[in-house]
Amino acid sequence: MKLDIAPGLPITERAEELSALIAENQVIVIAGETGSGKTTQLPKLALRAGANRVVHTQPRRIAARSVAKRIASECEVELGSDVGYAVRFDDQSTMKTQIRVVTDGLLLSELAHDSELTRYDTVIIDEAHERSLAIDFLLGYLARLVNRRADLRVIVTSATIDVERFAALFTTADRHVPIVEVSGRTYPVEVRYRPMNESDGANMPEAVASAITELPRDGDVLVFASGEREIRDIAEYLEGRFKNSLDVLMLHGRLPAHEQQKVFDPKGRRRIVVATNVAETSLTVPRIRYVVDPGFARISRFSTRLKVQRLPIEPISQASAAQRAGRCGRVADGICIRLYSEEDFDGQDEFTDPEIQRTNLASVLLQMALLKLGPIEDFGFLDRPDSRAVASGKNLLAELGAFDGEQLTATGR
Repeated sequence: MKLDIAPGLPITERAEELSALIAENQVIVIAGETGSGKTTQLPKLALRAGANRVVHTQPRRIAARSVAKRIASECEVELGSDVGYAVRFDDQSTMKTQIRVVTDGLLLSELAHDSELTRYDTVIIDEAHERSLAIDFLLGYLARLVNRRADLRVIVTSATIDVERFAALFTTADRHVPIVEVSGRTYPVEVRYRPMNESDGANMPEAVASAITELPRDGDVLVFASGEREIRDIAEYLEGRFKNSLDVLMLHGRLPAHEQQKVFDPKGRRRIVVATNVAETSLTVPRIRYVVDPGFARISRFSTRLKVQRLPIEPISQASAAQRAGRCGRVADGICIRLYSEEDFDGQDEFTDPEIQRTNLASVLLQMALLKLGPIEDFGFLDRPDSRAVASGKNLLAELGAFDGEQLTATGR
């Protein structure tokens, strides 16, 4: 299997240094901006440092498949052999696979039958700054596991957010956790604010189209939308507006794999790619010169009053806005048009709340009970979960017959 590091990426210049750090340290944290090459090159660096079985987590299925295909291509091996992936209902790997790309949720489910993760000698938690429930659980669990498994290496990657906290989670009197920063995009990005004028009756598809007409015509455009329905509405409007002068493509998690792949195989004409926040950090869409950002996303939230999980559309955080802008400027100078005002941006939250603080915790409580990890309050989460959410999760498990007091029942198992 070919383990050459791809040329022209920021991480390439640090390849030997990173390989040595992986070999010398049980845990390292890598802070890298979008486009640094960390996602595709780190598994190869781990193998060069002496690893034999690497599991590499991604927040989304579409990213796991895409990353595995890219790594397999670079390593010049057939996908599903030395390099493979596994997502729910689709396992393209074998017990001999050396680089296995999985969703963080799938790795979490593997703990139920292999609590020591004996299949792997290296775990890479990618995009840790997304702070999903699965990522936070895995980080807390791995912080315990490395104390029991001296042979296990852990690599945590993140945008330049919370990196010191990630390192502190694994640091002990006997374990130093180095933080390595790798630069990202290499070209400047101009940010323009074009707030929608509601008094003029402007709607989102029209505002997106107006922004696109303002941009130069020499590069592809990435448009963010809050959900699948919004993507369809914008895509249909743009197809009608621009007729046959360019290609309009959609990208979201429910799209069939062959439709998703079109986004990563650019051909000929200029393209407009309309995507959910799956394109914010997990995936790199090639040839993007410009970004149009309406400033919204669907954020999952649990209502303790109504006892339901909701998916409202909310303004994104400043960190998410920065990630979106960072998707252009990869191949040349970029432009990001935000369809809101600079005052709106200044009023946004700095970061998105970690999922553990806005979701039902029944699944976490059940997993912790199965693994005999003790009270949730004593577990090493980066952020303490809301006490009301904990109580609500326990009540739900009791109603389902999975918990009897604090004990797991046969139903729960």
